[in-house]
Amino acid sequence: MKKVLVACGAGIATSTVVCNRVENLLKENGIEAEVIQCKIAEVANRQDDADLIVSTTILPTQYKIPAVIATAYITGINMEALDQKIIDHLK
Repeated sequence: MKKVLVACGAGIATSTVVCNRVENLLKENGIEAEVIQCKIAEVANRQDDADLIVSTTILPTQYKIPAVIATAYITGINMEALDQKIIDHLK
């Protein structure tokens, strides 16, 4: 099973929207994954047992695992391209 970290500045508002979108996307594409909502400040400590970071904020550092910026889910622009990017990372 894959593990996805969905992070925003406070781990509350925008990450909730993105978390729901990512969970639905993975279910629709038959990808078994645990989606964990967190603050961007927590990502460095959680990355070792995760497969992908989906962030709604600018990443403060580089991580050991792939990361994608999910502002498309907030703006509604290029959401399908972001969907594909997430799927490609997890297959």
